[in-house]
Amino acid sequence: MVDNENTTDSTNLALDSTSPLYMHPSESAGSMLVPAIFDGSVYRSWRRGVLRALSMKNKVGFINGKCRKPEPQDPKYDQWERCDDMVTSWILNSISKDLADSLQYVNDAQELWKELEDRYDQTNEAKLYQLQREINELSQGTLDITGYYTKMKKLWEELNTLNAHA
Repeated sequence: MVDNENTTDSTNLALDSTSPLYMHPSESAGSMLVPAIFDGSVYRSWRRGVLRALSMKNKVGFINGKCRKPEPQDPKYDQWERCDDMVTSWILNSISKDLADSLQYVNDAQELWKELEDRYDQTNEAKLYQLQREINELSQGTLDITGYYTKMKKLWEELNTLNAHA
């Protein structure tokens, strides 16, 4: 008879749906996190969508460093690597092929996220000026009131987010 109390059963970890290491059977490396592919523009909108999707999957810890890589001898090591590879694949599938090709050799999801942040999350005066100009020049024109309000609100929210990073 096998003494199951003293052995590590990796299926216990896989069945704990509250663990960031849990992967639902329906999840695949080909899944898209967000509906629109990031092509180098509107980074903050894309970033927000990715963070929301990863949060729903309990995987934000892989990009912010809270879900740390275990030592190779740790029983959770293989599971962590599978999850990290899945998060990396999801992010790479959510960006254009040209951008993804330049990021194929990152080591893990956290490094990939940091690289994207370094490249695209730059608050610059030109972007602030552009948003302020768009807000100042915005007119209702042929838009109905709901369309006009939605466009104005989006610009203001983008400006507030940009100012928060400045």
